[in-house]
Amino acid sequence: MSDLVKYEQEEAVALITINRPDAMNAFTTDLSLALQLALEKAHNDDSVRVVVLTGEGRSFSAGADLKSGFEGRPVFGKLQYEYRPILQAIASMPKPVIAAIPGSAAGIGMSTALYCDLVIMADNAFLLSPFTTISLVPDGGLNWILVRHLGYHRAYQLSVESERIPAARCVELGLANKAVPADELHGAALAWAAELAKRAPGSLAATKKVMRFAMDNSWASAFDLEAELQQKLAGSEDNKEGVRAFFDKREPEFKGE
Repeated sequence: MSDLVKYEQEEAVALITINRPDAMNAFTTDLSLALQLALEKAHNDDSVRVVVLTGEGRSFSAGADLKSGFEGRPVFGKLQYEYRPILQAIASMPKPVIAAIPGSAAGIGMSTALYCDLVIMADNAFLLSPFTTISLVPDGGLNWILVRHLGYHRAYQLSVESERIPAARCVELGLANKAVPADELHGAALAWAAELAKRAPGSLAATKKVMRFAMDNSWASAFDLEAELQQKLAGSEDNKEGVRAFFDKREPEFKGE
């Protein structure tokens, strides 16, 4: 794994860390590729049940590295072939991805964090969509994310005013699930991931799949997908184990089967 992205595993939890702290973890072409590879590794490793994505130092990511510019590539290509695969890897991974945000998450850093399945922030952290300050449009799918989370009027205001959104406000708006003291962020994120890793992997994957599908599709088609996925899960070894554990009044031991 590249030095730009650290990959560690603690039992069933993979910890992926964006590692350019001297540049506030700003995205470059090399970093984008390294992050794609790290997410692919977590996706393909059956021993990994939950992923935590974070940034080294005092920032999740400050966004694109403006000093390196577009590194000889048109911005369209950078968005389509560097950033988009990262977001698609998060969405398509059949495992929960938790964004743990220290300090700031801005630009493509904000997009990446919000595209994760769950978000936990340090209480001194903030999100920032800074694009109008440099005459650009929010990118990395940020328009889609914010409008769906917040509605058009609030999403537009936060974007065009380039307002810093503090952690407590992010929780209030539903952009983040939790805010914790900054010095507890790392431990809290890993503990949350470890608890989720005890859940049935098939159930986690199916719930993620149908809920992401439901954001863009009709009630009827979401209902159909629920029924299809439920049919596949019903009668599985993990389903049987869950039922046995319920009646035995004990914690289930899911095997991912």
